[in-house]
Amino acid sequence: MTATRPIVLCFSGHDPSGGAGVQADIETLVSHRCHAASVITALTEQDSRNVKKLLPQQPEDIISQAQTVLADFPVSAFKIGLIGHQETADAIHQIISQYPDIPVILDPVLAAGGGAGLASEALLQAIVEKLLPCTTVLTPNSEEARKLANTDDLQASGLALLAHGCRYVLITGTHETTPTVSNQLFHDQRLWETYHWARLPASYHGSGCTLAASIAGLVAHGLDPIQALQEAQEYTWNALDHAYCPGQGQHNPDRLFWMEIE
Repeated sequence: MTATRPIVLCFSGHDPSGGAGVQADIETLVSHRCHAASVITALTEQDSRNVKKLLPQQPEDIISQAQTVLADFPVSAFKIGLIGHQETADAIHQIISQYPDIPVILDPVLAAGGGAGLASEALLQAIVEKLLPCTTVLTPNSEEARKLANTDDLQASGLALLAHGCRYVLITGTHETTPTVSNQLFHDQRLWETYHWARLPASYHGSGCTLAASIAGLVAHGLDPIQALQEAQEYTWNALDHAYCPGQGQHNPDRLFWMEIE
């Protein structure tokens, strides 16, 4: 008999280039032997270089789709990626607040890898006021952490995001200029641990989606968040190390790298 796979409900954008968003979530969750259910928050026009257009979906449709899935499936974790609009954040909050026992992993996508902005001030405020208090693990990059916390100091940012209600905040350091990548984990009102990873040479499309989805999958399997954070970073680094370049822009993480390892 096939073992039951834990279910992760992803609130994700659709990336027609296949590098990020719901495609990244599904590939990652399949790699973790999870079942990925998904609600599309926004359609996009984008390629491997940048996002050209954002097309948010209707909030009432987001709510009804999520409610239908939750009435049928025993969801073990929520994963939130691209939100795109304040009303979408309100809709997601309406859903997750009804299920306080389901862990929430939030990747606050505020800009595309190519630099295009994907969040208004109203959306930033909605994330801080409505979603952060419901968040188990927050995974901003350093630029996103500074924007959400409204401070330039990364340690102050991490502590401020904890104060907004997140249980764990992992600030990733790929956007910094350090020789190695330093990811800082904040928990229990302090800097809990710093992880150091070799800096890889390329620019990557969907790395944040990969990390957050990996954490969600591992938490759905019952791992403690700190153990999930460690293992998810290792999985993501390996996916980036095996990355390939399908277009003329950023590299795609190979989230199925494990299939090619003998």
